[in-house]
Amino acid sequence: MAAGLERAAWEALHQVIDPELDEPITDLGFVRSLRVEDSGEVEAHLRLPTSFCAPNFAYLMASDAKDVLRALPGVTGVRVELDDHHDSELINTGLAADAGYRDTFPGEAEQDLEELRATFRRKAHAAAMERVLTRLLKDRPELDEADLHAITVADLPDEPATRSLLNRREAVGFDNSPSALVLVDDEGRPCTPEQVPFRLRFARATRISVEGNSHFCRGLLRTRYPDSAADQAPRAMTSEGRGR
Repeated sequence: MAAGLERAAWEALHQVIDPELDEPITDLGFVRSLRVEDSGEVEAHLRLPTSFCAPNFAYLMASDAKDVLRALPGVTGVRVELDDHHDSELINTGLAADAGYRDTFPGEAEQDLEELRATFRRKAHAAAMERVLTRLLKDRPELDEADLHAITVADLPDEPATRSLLNRREAVGFDNSPSALVLVDDEGRPCTPEQVPFRLRFARATRISVEGNSHFCRGLLRTRYPDSAADQAPRAMTSEGRGR
């Protein structure tokens, strides 16, 4: 029973995404340990690339980890702790009490975690959109860049990168029907042919930033915890992580 629950727990943690890096915490090597008892008690320890990673990101990931583990059938109790962070004591106390971010950091938390999550979901969408449309231009040389303004969901190939984009469109609340336009701004508004170059360049800069931050943080984690290299999976170009 414990072995089956442990597999389910790892799969659940794979659904927890670092909002800034747009990758599962399992692929990044952020899960330091996972212990599952026959009684159904689950304990997970997380680690981050530095001791001064932003507390809001740290709390969000740890809180999400606790939520997905607690939702598993057969789980009787969950303890999630963040190790070696300058705010570990505060964060772990808040997690244990289900206090929420603002009550854990009273007077310091200016932005709600859901607002933060929404901001980075928009960035993840922009990066996925640019990745798919740039690939489309390469695969269909008859297309001009300006033609991208009319590309619809139905025009996209059925491949992992497209599914990744559709997942991110859904996460930000955009229409995924076949006739929906693919190239949109952060509010879901379509672009005119004249706006295409600027929007594409902006989205490309976002993608490069996300991927660069991911590479940097992976290296920092390996430097801080040399054993973490074995726990990291190569970044998938679809940003869907291992096994997708």
